[in-house]
Amino acid sequence: MTILRNLSRRAAALLLAAGVAGGLAAPSIALTPEEIQAKGTLVVGVLADFPPFGGTDENQQPAGYDIDVANLLGEKLGVAVEIVPVTGPNRIPYLLTNRIDILVAALGINEERAKQVGFSKPYSTLDVLVMAPADLELNGPEDLPKYTVGVTRAGSQDTFLSQVAPAGTDIRRFDDDAVSLQAMISGQVQVLGGSNIHLAVLNRDHPELNVEQKFPLNSQGNGIGVRLEDTDLRAQLNDLVDQIVASGELNDIHQQWFGAPLPTLPESPAYIQ
Repeated sequence: MTILRNLSRRAAALLLAAGVAGGLAAPSIALTPEEIQAKGTLVVGVLADFPPFGGTDENQQPAGYDIDVANLLGEKLGVAVEIVPVTGPNRIPYLLTNRIDILVAALGINEERAKQVGFSKPYSTLDVLVMAPADLELNGPEDLPKYTVGVTRAGSQDTFLSQVAPAGTDIRRFDDDAVSLQAMISGQVQVLGGSNIHLAVLNRDHPELNVEQKFPLNSQGNGIGVRLEDTDLRAQLNDLVDQIVASGELNDIHQQWFGAPLPTLPESPAYIQ
C-alpha cells in the first residue's frame, strides 16, 4: 500500500501540493461517495449573505433554502453535515482547495464555470437581471455607459452583464451581495446587476428607491458544485436530486423559503452532461 493510500484525501492533497512546489506532478484525487460515508461527514459550502438561499436565523446560525437542501442530502447519504459559510468570490476556490466537499450555494450553471467545476443537474433556478430606479432611463445594454453600474464580483450577474456591457461602461465590482446592495441603497451606484432575489429585497426594505427590472440578462439553473474529478459523487448527487424532486421534499423546502411551489427545473446544459 502506498503512502498516499494511507493518508486522507485532504492530507494527500497537501502532500501533493508540496510536490508541485518542488516540481513534481500533482494528480487529482477524486472524492467518492464511499469516502464521504466512511468519514461520516459531508462538508458543504453555502452562501451566508444571500437569503433566502443562504443567510442566518435569529440565533446567527446558517439558515435558508440551500442549507435545508444540504441537510437533506446528508440525511439521504446517512452522514452528518458540516456547514461552511462562503461568499460569491471565494466559493469556488474553497471547493478547488478541498476546504469543502461540495457547494450548495446558488451556483449558477454556465459554460465558463463548467471548465473549473463539475455541476449536478439543477436543483433551483434564479433570474439574473439589471435593475435601477423606475425614473432612470435604461432600455437596454446600450444605455449602460450613461451610469455607474454595480455587481458582485465573480457572481453570475458579473459574468452576464460583462458580456453585454459596451466598452467604457463603469462597472464597479463588490466582494459580496450585501455590499453590492448597500452600494445601490447609498447611491454609490445607479444601476445594479443582480437577481430577482436582490430586487425583492430592495423593494421590501427600501420601497422609497422604487427599483424595478430594466432588462433581463439570463435565467439560470443552479447546480450542486463538485470538483471535476469527482465524477462518482456527481452521479450520486444527480440521483439524489431526482429523488427529492420526485418525493416532493424539494418542493416543500421551496415552499418554506420562497412561498411558492418549486418551478419546473431546466434540463442540464449539454456541456455538463
